[in-house]
Amino acid sequence: MIARLEKVTLYVESQEAAKRFWTEKLGFVVALEQPMGPKLTWVEVAPEAGAGHTTLVLYPKQAMLQQNPSMVAHPSLMFSTADVDGLHASLKSAGVEVDEVQSMPWGKMFNFKDPDGNRFMVRG
Repeated sequence: MIARLEKVTLYVESQEAAKRFWTEKLGFVVALEQPMGPKLTWVEVAPEAGAGHTTLVLYPKQAMLQQNPSMVAHPSLMFSTADVDGLHASLKSAGVEVDEVQSMPWGKMFNFKDPDGNRFMVRG
């Protein structure tokens, strides 16, 4: 039986730029960073340190295009927060491209983009 979502892979142009985005602008931490062969590094980031959290794998897009081009697709991820308006304001002031907050029958939500143009949803 599947217990939880463990990792989500994002295919990125630059691991360093993606790592800076997730850690410096969104407050994530580097959960794992280690060599994975010649000229490749495995990088994972998470909302907070510690075991049991789903991590984002920041995988080089060009490497996957060579290994298995059909794998490179736009991710569909939804994050949650207790303070949609506060997070929206914080990301916007950090220079993150964010859509306006929308009020829905189930709560508030907004979308943001990373440096590679991937879109993510945050809902409260």
